[in-house]
Amino acid sequence: MSKTNRFDAQNYLARRARNEARLTAAGVYGPQMEHAACGVGFVAAQDGKPTRAVVDAAIEALQAIWHRGAVDADGMTGDGAGIHIEIPRDFFIEHIARTGHDDDGGRLAVGMVFLPRTDLAAQERCRCIVEQEILAVGHFIYGWRQVPVDTRALGDKASATRPEIEQIMFSMPADIDETEAERQLYIVRRRIEKAVTAELISDFYICSMSSRSIIYKGMFLAEQVTAFFPDLKDRAFRVVLRDLSPALFDQHHADLEAGAAVPRSGA
Repeated sequence: MSKTNRFDAQNYLARRARNEARLTAAGVYGPQMEHAACGVGFVAAQDGKPTRAVVDAAIEALQAIWHRGAVDADGMTGDGAGIHIEIPRDFFIEHIARTGHDDDGGRLAVGMVFLPRTDLAAQERCRCIVEQEILAVGHFIYGWRQVPVDTRALGDKASATRPEIEQIMFSMPADIDETEAERQLYIVRRRIEKAVTAELISDFYICSMSSRSIIYKGMFLAEQVTAFFPDLKDRAFRVVLRDLSPALFDQHHADLEAGAAVPRSGA
């Protein structure tokens, strides 16, 4: 490399310091703003009515920030993207009916569960643990639902490590308030994770378990979220945004759930 083309680190650092000082003085920058450059946003409605528009707007916004995530050499595996929305009750009531159960009028809860895809015995053991812990606190299980996915939306690396993705649908007492319900489900989730770890089972992950919201995410590019998860394109997938609760979206999905471990699996 010629001397004229060599990177001048000292000059670069001095120029950056001058720019940072100018931006700080203008009130548009501060050292505390230095953090992971993920693309995160939300969409919220004000009327509280079930609407497909919120889902569509969040998906459109997510697909517009594809440039905020990394892309693997295969051109399709990403470092994660997803959407966190309120549980679309009508959508899941329809799927509960397919299990042979009727909605009992209780507080509907859904767990989005990633299971080891190639170890069927471990899969079944994980399901048993999940059910045991939910039943232990007195809730009624409607059943499991295999989440439809289109693996053509995945890159080679993501496809090679993708999990089996299933949802467990269950009912909590109608008179339990939301704060207590979420606290209880957090404890149930931690007990499940501890029990699975004790069994030395790998590639298990609870993406979300809540009576309020659900997360769809994976190691794909932002524009592939609806291609991989056909649920998100279902017109029955409508959400009510209670108390202006937003639909969150993120390119680099670790940020969708504070404190959650990022799964190695491909979805």
